[in-house]
Amino acid sequence: MLKIKNINTYYGQVHVLKNVSLHLTAGEIVTLIGANGAGKTTLLNSLSGIISPRSGQIIFDGVPINDLAAHQIVKMGISQVPEGRQVFKPLSVEDNLELGAYLQYKTREGKAAAKETIEMVYALFPILRERRKQLAGTLSGGELQMLSIGRALMAKPKLLLLDEPSMGLAPIVAQEIFQVIESLSREKKTTILLVEQNARAALKLANRGYVLETGRLILEGTAAELLQNKEVQRAYLGKDKKEIWER
Repeated sequence: MLKIKNINTYYGQVHVLKNVSLHLTAGEIVTLIGANGAGKTTLLNSLSGIISPRSGQIIFDGVPINDLAAHQIVKMGISQVPEGRQVFKPLSVEDNLELGAYLQYKTREGKAAAKETIEMVYALFPILRERRKQLAGTLSGGELQMLSIGRALMAKPKLLLLDEPSMGLAPIVAQEIFQVIESLSREKKTTILLVEQNARAALKLANRGYVLETGRLILEGTAAELLQNKEVQRAYLGKDKKEIWER
C-alpha cells in the first residue's frame, strides 16, 4: 500500500530524515519507535503533506504523493491523528467530527456516507455520542484523544497515521485506545502506522516495526523479533516499566 524510498526531509537547514525507506502492506499495523527528536513525527508529517521531503519518493497505492497538498492526500485515503489531539476546542464534538468529513460534504452522496461514518465513530466511542453537543474544549484528555481519532476516521482512510495516541492518558484510558486501534485493524481492515511512546504496548499490537534513531532507520523486523532484540529492550522497552496494555 505504501512505499517510502530514501526520503530526506529538512526543517530549514536541519536535516531531520536521512534516506528513510520503509513500506506498509494493506491491513498491517506497523509501529515506529525511537527516542524524542528521532524524526518520528516528521515522518508522519511527510506522509500527510504537512511538510514535503526534499528528495526521495513516497508512493501510496501506486501513485507518487510527494508533491500533493495535504487535502489531496486525505482524499486519496491517508488521515493523520496528530500528537497533542489538536481538535477545534471552541466547536462541539459533532462539529469536529463533521469537519473530518469536509471533502465528503461537497456531494449529496458524500453527505449520506458521512452520516453512516459518524454512526460508526459513535459505535467505537459511545462517550462521544453522549458528548456530541458539548464543546470539545471541555472534554477530558481521553475523550479528546477519542475525538481526534474519530475526526480522522470521518475521512474514511485506508491508512491511518497515529502520533503518540496514549500520551498523557491514564493507563485504563490508554488501554481502551489501544483496543480501538486493534479493532480498526481487525474489523475495519484499516492499515495503521503507529508512533507510540509505550514501545512495548505498540509492539504487542503491531505486526512489524521500525526503529528510528537521529533521522535514520537502524532496525526493522517483526514485532516479535523487536520485542526479543537486546538493544531494543535496553533502549526502549525498560523491563521495569509497567505495561499498560495486555493482549
